[in-house]
Amino acid sequence: MRINSLAQVGGVNSLENFARSWQRAAGFNELPPRPAILVSAAGDEEERIGARRSEPSPTEQRSLLRQQLERQESASQALLSETPPSSTSGTPTIKPAPARSFDGGPGDVLDRAPYLASPYATSNGGLYGSLSSRVNESSLQHAGKLFEEQQRAGAGEPDKENEPLLIRHVEQEDGAIIEEVVGRSTLPQTVLNSVNVLVGVGILSLPLALSYSGWVVGVPFLLSAALATRYTAGLLAKCLNRFPKMTHFSELGHAAFGVNMWVVMEVLITLELGAANVALVVLFADSLNALIPSWGIVDWKIVCGVIILPLNFVPLRYLSITSVLGVLCSLGILLLVFTDGVTKGHSPGSLLEPAPTYPFPHHWSTLPLSFGLFMAPWGGHTVFPSIYRDMRHPRKFRKGLNITFSFTYVIDASMAAVGLLMFGNSVRDEITSNILLTVGYPRAISVAIVVFIAIIPVTKIPLNTRPIVSSADKLLGLDARHVASSPGLAGMSGYGRGLLRSVIRLTITIVILIIAVFVPSFDTVMSLMGSVLCFSICIILPLAFYLKIFRDEIGWKEKVLDWFMIVVATVLGIVGTVWVCLPARMTGTG
Repeated sequence: MRINSLAQVGGVNSLENFARSWQRAAGFNELPPRPAILVSAAGDEEERIGARRSEPSPTEQRSLLRQQLERQESASQALLSETPPSSTSGTPTIKPAPARSFDGGPGDVLDRAPYLASPYATSNGGLYGSLSSRVNESSLQHAGKLFEEQQRAGAGEPDKENEPLLIRHVEQEDGAIIEEVVGRSTLPQTVLNSVNVLVGVGILSLPLALSYSGWVVGVPFLLSAALATRYTAGLLAKCLNRFPKMTHFSELGHAAFGVNMWVVMEVLITLELGAANVALVVLFADSLNALIPSWGIVDWKIVCGVIILPLNFVPLRYLSITSVLGVLCSLGILLLVFTDGVTKGHSPGSLLEPAPTYPFPHHWSTLPLSFGLFMAPWGGHTVFPSIYRDMRHPRKFRKGLNITFSFTYVIDASMAAVGLLMFGNSVRDEITSNILLTVGYPRAISVAIVVFIAIIPVTKIPLNTRPIVSSADKLLGLDARHVASSPGLAGMSGYGRGLLRSVIRLTITIVILIIAVFVPSFDTVMSLMGSVLCFSICIILPLAFYLKIFRDEIGWKEKVLDWFMIVVATVLGIVGTVWVCLPARMTGTG
């Protein structure tokens, strides 16, 4: 009781409401697109009046039961409509009653429950409604009512993983009625959600990026990355205003370039989430191995997998409230690193006696490696559409972005500067590894850093894995709301489906671990993720969507700026990707 009271302290900005807000932001759509759970809302009064699903297209996947019922309904109607031949026994002709609407009156039993017309519905193969049946009419009526109730309950069953979207009807000036999503998050919740997306383990490799680039190149580059991603995040909100019902990043790609772009977007998002998970596993193992080297890095990676595997089965509503711990741990690591720097009086690892640094790259061949490292902390654009759509006052989103990116830039720049001043060009791929491997620091601070690092994967990896798992469930027909027409799943029990879903979660975790085992270092993952994915998802694609959707409304100056940014981001992304793949002796890091 006391815990619930504490969770509600703060009113509309309480911890419980923040968890709900993050749950809505984190629960974005997966492949294939699930029908939106819609709830009507009038003004500020939110009243749940039921869930509504999108009308299925002819090619949409349906459950095997529904397909069988439709086939049997057609067969039964064909049989009943035929006029039986005359016989000497004087058997009367049975004429079916006129079909009635499902939502209308009681109607005919076969109309209410078409599966009763199947020859498999009786043990002797007879048809209900024919003279060969021995079941009374009251039983058929009762069965029809049960079928109707099950159909209505199944169609309106909400997604228990995500909160329903509130929908309201808005009348435009021309009299047209449109539907738009009603947001529920306040400005503080929006800022916290956005910071939760941006502030992560990417900040730990920023000192290395600044070491590769030097002060003169690195600091402006980090600022340019912040400004560019802030600009494109605002463009995403502008595109969403054109489509009031869209809530997902991939939906904008579909609206701008068609279904092929939808598939490309989902592949990129899956790669981004997978790369982030691999980086978290590598970080976990490197940090624990620095503190307890007797086990070995591979052993610690396996330990990380064992810890996160059961968390893949935890509902999203519980994981969302722990996600804020990731932000707190990242901020805590920055404070602990700064504390170590000011408490140690001599180099290496001291802010009181800074290490030698360079205004320009010490080796210019290392400069391209910094491109991806500087971009990696800004990868949050896949979630920004959900965050924007859930705002109670969308007009404040620009203010929220300014606060979010300003705060994040201060955090990122501080970590980069502090780490480089403490260790200079000897800084490692993770600044925390330098702290743990350098003598002279308080043992308690080192242990606290490791604890914080261990908490981050535990809170982040299950959230990152959830969209991948959900997409796999839907594609393989294991989701109860999107049953595929795979012959291998026909007749499978709920226990069998649950077992297969568990196998999928286990398989995804094992794949992440295998990739993490073969990844050489943390900075390699972050640099690849920044060069390949962040340049694409955070800069190139938002600009392309905006130019396509508003192609007739943009001035030539804005078009030139946007195309210039696309060209520069493409070149930097390609160069950064190629440089990561080169041998260390060629890049000057060997």
